[in-house]
Amino acid sequence: MINPIDLMGAPGSPYTRKMLSLMRFREIPFRVHWTTGQVPKGFPKPKVALLPTYFLPGKGGEIVAVTDSTPLIRRFEKAYEGRSVIPADPIMAFFNDLIEDFADEWLTKAMFHYRWAHEADNKNVGPLLVFWGSSVIDDGTAHNLSDHFTQRQIDRLYVVGSNEITAPIIEAAYIRFVDILDRLIAQEGYVLGSRPSAADFAVFGQMTQLAIVEPTSAKITRDISARVRAWIDRMEDLSGLSPQADDWFEASSAKEILGPLLTEIGRTYTPVMLANAKAVMTGKKTFETRVDDAPWTQPTFKYQAKTLGWIREAYFDLKSKDQKHVDEILKGTGCEALFGT
Repeated sequence: MINPIDLMGAPGSPYTRKMLSLMRFREIPFRVHWTTGQVPKGFPKPKVALLPTYFLPGKGGEIVAVTDSTPLIRRFEKAYEGRSVIPADPIMAFFNDLIEDFADEWLTKAMFHYRWAHEADNKNVGPLLVFWGSSVIDDGTAHNLSDHFTQRQIDRLYVVGSNEITAPIIEAAYIRFVDILDRLIAQEGYVLGSRPSAADFAVFGQMTQLAIVEPTSAKITRDISARVRAWIDRMEDLSGLSPQADDWFEASSAKEILGPLLTEIGRTYTPVMLANAKAVMTGKKTFETRVDDAPWTQPTFKYQAKTLGWIREAYFDLKSKDQKHVDEILKGTGCEALFGT
């Protein structure tokens, strides 16, 4: 019997939801410790306070705190056989990586924006964040904690680039994305075929908040697509799915099937990620670019320069023939700029 993995997380954390759903699908036993950020007794503190935090054996056998969903997924791919969430085809594996990062690093901007930029949304989520951590906090304490945390997060909207100028960009992009996702999953059920990929779980994680928790974006989602809203509920637990090796889309179909999503990635994620990476390299604290021919300004984010490095590494690690196929699929989407093509 495989010992369950301990982790701490919160229902309001899209990355926690991403990983819990993935582990159910992969049939990896786990024990989740719900938290507002306090490490459970007996477990080590992470170097960086992020959710979810996993408690896994280190090189010497000691338990260490590990964060960051993307490398954790790859670690579990090596540690647990079967029910893989990464396509065997290197071309499709590359697109999985790109779409996963788009969800993790761009779609999360919409999640943070809708959660805190609108009064109806921040008043809704503030108390939830407290009670998600504990149901026995008294009302007075919960109210004070909610007010404090809400104001702090509103004051941090600028960190993800959300402001009065960029708000229309973020909101228009979200509307387009829901429509694209609707048409994509209508084909075979998931982003890359008739079985879920890491990209699906990344999208799902953000959508558990955007389409369910935040009233404004939840209404937008439901108004556009009942299919997407229902897909989120289905994604919560796919342990009963029996995936087959040929359930992924063929790379030959990727340009037609993924074209609209890749064009959206080229339209939004690409210019922001490139400008951020350039600013990080030159040591600037903020960067400016244009998205949809409108100005975009925000503080630099070193981690996003790191994830872009991973995507570029995945691209340049492809064999020549596979890289040429990827180039053909990306042609005209705007994503070519990520790789200087």
